[in-house]
Amino acid sequence: MVLALALLVVGGIALVNAISGEPDPKGPVTASPSAEPGKSKKDSGTPAARLPLKITVTGGPTTVFVKVAGGGGEVLTNETLKTGDTRQYQKAPLNVVAANGGSLEVVIYGETQAQKPDGQRGQWFVRARD
Repeated sequence: MVLALALLVVGGIALVNAISGEPDPKGPVTASPSAEPGKSKKDSGTPAARLPLKITVTGGPTTVFVKVAGGGGEVLTNETLKTGDTRQYQKAPLNVVAANGGSLEVVIYGETQAQKPDGQRGQWFVRARD
C-alpha cells in the first residue's frame, strides 16, 4: 500500500515536471539527427536507426511519461512500466520523462543513450528528423 502511494507521488511529480516544461538543471539529453537525412550515425539503414524512440525497462519498475512535443501534444504513455517492458514510438518530436531514469535503456534513432544514475529522474528529448 505504501509502495503504491509512493509510486503515485513520484508519478505525479514527474507528470507535473514534464508538463511544466521545466528541464533538469543540466537540461535534457538530446539526440540530434545525423548529417545525412534518414541515416543514423552508427547504423545507416536499419529499422532501429529510423525508429525515433525505443524504451526498455532494465531495472525496477518506473513511471514513464512520453508526450508529443509542442503545445497540446498527444500523451502517448503515462504509466508505470515493469522490468522487461519495451515501448517503441514512431512519432517525433517527443518529450520523455521517467521517475527513475536509471531503470531505463533509451535508444533514440538507433543510438543508445548514456545510462542515468539509478534513482534519479530521467529526461530526454527526441527531435524530429528533417
